[in-house]
Amino acid sequence: MAFSYILENRTIYIGSGELIVGEKGHSPGAVPTYPELCCHTLEDLRILDSREKIPYRVPSEVFDVYSEEIIPFWQGRTMREAILSSMSSSWLDAYSAGVFTEFMEQRSPGHTVLDDKIYRHGLSFFISRAEGRLQSETDVSRQAELRAMIISMKAVIRFAERHGEKALDLADSEADPARASELRAIADRCFNVPRSAPGTFCEALQYYWFVHLGVTQELNPWDSFCPGKLDHHLYPFYSREIASGTLTRESAVELLECFWIKFNNQPAPPKVGVTAAESSTYTDFAQINLGGITPDGLNGVNDVTWLLLDVIEEMRLLQPSSSIQVSVLNPDSFVLRAAEIIRTGFGQPSVFNTEMVIKELMRQGKTLADARMGGTSGCVETGAFGRENYSLTGYFNLTKILELALYRGLDRRTGKQTGPDTGAFSSYDDLFEAFRKQLEHFTRIKIEGNRKIEELYSRNMPAPFLSCLIDDCIERGLDYHSGGARYNSAYIQGVGLGTITDSLSSLKTHVFDNGTLSMDEMLRVLSNDFAGSERIRQLCLNVTPRYGNDDDRADSLMNDVFLAFFNAVDGKPNTRGGEYRINLLPTTCHVYFGSVTGATPDGRHAGKPLSEGISPVQGADRKGPTAVLCSSAKMDHSLTGGTLLNQRFTPEILSTARGMSKLVHLIRAYFRMGGHHIQFNVVDSETLRRAVADPMQYRDLIVRVAGYSDYFCDLSPSLQSEIISRTAHSSL
Repeated sequence: MAFSYILENRTIYIGSGELIVGEKGHSPGAVPTYPELCCHTLEDLRILDSREKIPYRVPSEVFDVYSEEIIPFWQGRTMREAILSSMSSSWLDAYSAGVFTEFMEQRSPGHTVLDDKIYRHGLSFFISRAEGRLQSETDVSRQAELRAMIISMKAVIRFAERHGEKALDLADSEADPARASELRAIADRCFNVPRSAPGTFCEALQYYWFVHLGVTQELNPWDSFCPGKLDHHLYPFYSREIASGTLTRESAVELLECFWIKFNNQPAPPKVGVTAAESSTYTDFAQINLGGITPDGLNGVNDVTWLLLDVIEEMRLLQPSSSIQVSVLNPDSFVLRAAEIIRTGFGQPSVFNTEMVIKELMRQGKTLADARMGGTSGCVETGAFGRENYSLTGYFNLTKILELALYRGLDRRTGKQTGPDTGAFSSYDDLFEAFRKQLEHFTRIKIEGNRKIEELYSRNMPAPFLSCLIDDCIERGLDYHSGGARYNSAYIQGVGLGTITDSLSSLKTHVFDNGTLSMDEMLRVLSNDFAGSERIRQLCLNVTPRYGNDDDRADSLMNDVFLAFFNAVDGKPNTRGGEYRINLLPTTCHVYFGSVTGATPDGRHAGKPLSEGISPVQGADRKGPTAVLCSSAKMDHSLTGGTLLNQRFTPEILSTARGMSKLVHLIRAYFRMGGHHIQFNVVDSETLRRAVADPMQYRDLIVRVAGYSDYFCDLSPSLQSEIISRTAHSSL
């Protein structure tokens, strides 16, 4: 009923000239908070309001209502407090040490994607299904869930109708006859969708947008809800209306651009605590998939695909994020058109391997039909669209695990015995065994904590509206958070693969194989952050086999770490009837994890960022992009639910037709080798350095950070430095 109340009382905003309507707040850019999940303190609000980059302006009346009503009511009742109070001391110690993070202490499980069901049926159809299911249900808790689903769907229908009423009111007072006509057409759409199935291209977009607002207002999911394969969903409407003459290509482009603006007007809800101080993006990670294959296994590139690529290039907005799903069945002209946009230098679209995504999903137990309907969301994560709860649970600091192994479970930063004493080691095999034991210890702690959190969300924080949109929740009478979805995966994201690989390679080479240093000498140098030992640091940096150079001496160690992480996590049961899986991506957590990790044997100074995704350590890849791809392809990507690979090119190498053709062949070659994903920054280091020195002259400079793009000048200094330090390849 709270959801229904919010939607019935939310201020309705329809802006001048808008064709797609609906906001989460009282105006574009306004964002709700979710105190039931985590309640901002007054200090949080002051930080958000005053910070130089990515501020959230907080009016004085919001400070007042927080002080007088919200904080006193929610103190001691939030999900964040329930989570942290139910964790073991081992979990809290590991969390404080920076071994892992926890997504659900600030936002709810989500990170899911819609399939094509809303384009075929209105919410009234799903209400009828839920009502029919309710009549036959005898379990009291499932009856309550089904009633909540019905209430939530009716609330979203009413929310849309309120927009229709507002549009009619505006039309009555509108002096411009053309705009008055547009407003009456908006009203007609809002009275039709989402109650009924959409009949036009514009209604399809408006229907999705109301659903998106419903999901993201019900709770605050990691990450934002996504429309998925938008070109596939819209193509039937587009082709039918083009044929009948009721839609032109130009009007379709205008509607899509309005849709893009809607996404970009929705900043991610602000964080709390330390995250509020450090979080540096408004992006909420909604990703739109283009291309790939159809449900019957055919080439999925269609007329709307080309239309959307034009919109992506013209709009050049941070949100929504866009990706192309590249299949062997897709024409090279599709990849080349995306490459032309990539060349413009704003980091979109990212590029995914359709066949690998399907292979990953089928290894996890999805049917071929459901895998073909799936794709990627967030940064790089795979899921069965409209059928799966695939929640991300937090990042896992692989490099910190090695540090704990080297110091026998002692956290150097805090001086606390955080992990088990795995003993001394006289060989590389002993060292890796100590790493493996620490890894298994901390993944076990992480998963035990996750299972408690899953139970807390299932018991205290249902999502009945989202549940209506995911297959089998209505049929089972179970919530999305309680195992209602057909598939239920939980992911742990490994971070620092390149750093730990090069660190192991350095230890193996200089301590165990060559005997250049003793282990005691290496540990002493690391404890002093290489102070007075620059010669040793240069040895570690430059006379060590490094991941990213197609060198099996390093790449085999990378694969050992990868498989150890996979074996520690994959297949462990969650509480929703599914299993835990791994991803390899950092968003920006490689910066935080680096800040809590001491100097490492690869020559990295204490506190500096770790490597990101499956990319090599910044600057360690010295043999060109092909060598990077060969190294990263030596892991079995099908064992993951997503891997993130960043590459940076100087603009000159993509300035010719030959260079663009080479880029297409590079992508195709990596995917033939089994890569999951690749994305590109096209910018030289000098431009980035000038932007740091004179940000006002480079306000429009956009870069690819991790699984998202952002304005370079809005990034933190540490993240700016990390991006500058990435290798800029000048040849293909």
